Amino acid sequence: MKRFVQGQERSQGTLFPVCLDEYISDDNPVRVIDVFVDELNLRALGFDGVVPQTTGRPAYHPAALLKIYIYGYLNRIPSSRRLEQETSRNLELIWLTGQLQPDHKTIARFRKDNGPAIRAVCRQFVGLCRKLNLFSQAVVAIDGSKFKVVNARDKNFTPAKIAKRIEQVEASIAHYLSALDTADRQERELAQEKAGRLKDKIAALREQMQQFRELEQQVLAAPDQQISLTDPDARAMATRGIGTGVVGYNVQAAVDVQHHLIVAHEVTNSGSDRGQLSGMAQQARTAMGTPSLEALADRGYYKGEDILACERAGITPSVPKTLSSGAKAEGRFGKQDFVYHPEDDTYRCPAGERLTRRCSTVEHGMLLHLYWTTCCERCALKEQCTTGKQRRIKRWEHEDVLDAMQERLDRAPETTRLRRQTVEHPFGTIKAWMGATHFLTRTLERVRTEMSLHVLAYNLKRVLAILGPGPLMAVMRV
Repeated sequence: MKRFVQGQERSQGTLFPVCLDEYISDDNPVRVIDVFVDELNLRALGFDGVVPQTTGRPAYHPAALLKIYIYGYLNRIPSSRRLEQETSRNLELIWLTGQLQPDHKTIARFRKDNGPAIRAVCRQFVGLCRKLNLFSQAVVAIDGSKFKVVNARDKNFTPAKIAKRIEQVEASIAHYLSALDTADRQERELAQEKAGRLKDKIAALREQMQQFRELEQQVLAAPDQQISLTDPDARAMATRGIGTGVVGYNVQAAVDVQHHLIVAHEVTNSGSDRGQLSGMAQQARTAMGTPSLEALADRGYYKGEDILACERAGITPSVPKTLSSGAKAEGRFGKQDFVYHPEDDTYRCPAGERLTRRCSTVEHGMLLHLYWTTCCERCALKEQCTTGKQRRIKRWEHEDVLDAMQERLDRAPETTRLRRQTVEHPFGTIKAWMGATHFLTRTLERVRTEMSLHVLAYNLKRVLAILGPGPLMAVMRV
């Protein structure tokens, strides 16, 4: 094998470094993990087992197990069984743990029992990023993404799914009964064997039908009329593609536009983003430590009460308006075609007439003012405007806040592109790390812990790329 790079003979003696530390370079990210965990106050963060028991077998220190998990998620090894293997063959992990080799049950139990503390560690690293002045712009992009869980779609039931499954089973029973009648009319031995198999299938389907009937009662009794058998907290959620819904969780994230760091995140089992804006924006402002904040979001977050709550909290939201006008969809004038004049509290319609405030009403807890004019019946544009006697416009008492936000968006159309290129990249990166089945754990509480580990790993990798290992460790030791 000439003209090739040759390896060493396996039987040849080799002089390896005497010290294990010599295998790990000074700029290896594993050293950053070691310094970061060593500088944490694990007892104050709420980790179990920081103070050892006076009796019984000695336990592993929480710092060692936390280092294993941070290293695992940073290197796309989230499984406790795979981490158990890596502790005995991965040189970086051997160095990090001091040659400790905990079994997979110990590793998994640590993640299960220390969820709030692990999430606090994630927030602690965001605080370190604030200390490094990485959030100087005070602008975040907020978005949500659906993450799959171990619960298959066939193990998630809604009233519509149950009805469809019952219908399928009934059709199968009818088909097998017809085939059984055909087999009974034949006298051959083979036909008798086939009839026996058909009877077994029919019995199994009837048993399945009974299970579905019992499950239907449970689904109807559930608060949201939905049940997941594998992960009880997971929910079926619609996605943009037709027929591509997933069973999982809705992960909310607020991402810094300057360095694309995730400053705040939350895991919910609500399939909608409506109502999430103010909570995520306030979490982001607290994490970044800024008195004011600008929050960018897509039209799925458009909700008047949320936008008003942000304004009152000193947060400037930028959310495109949802185009939900039924009149516009039917080819008539929409509300956006009516111009509001704040000086005299009137609307100007497309025909130039003035709509004045006539009365007020309360809908869904919101005070709405109604505007109309008596000139609609003789208007030449009436057919393009309304099918009723008069065209009425409703205006929320705080709609001036929404109008001001829309004016900001009209003046800065690039905010939509900025939001998309900021917040969608972290979601794509984390999902690529996770693989086909995203979350490995079950129930909302444990999934929140797992997501915090992913966010911590993502932020750590971003800061390493921005600053490098040396400066980052120097700040951690201060």
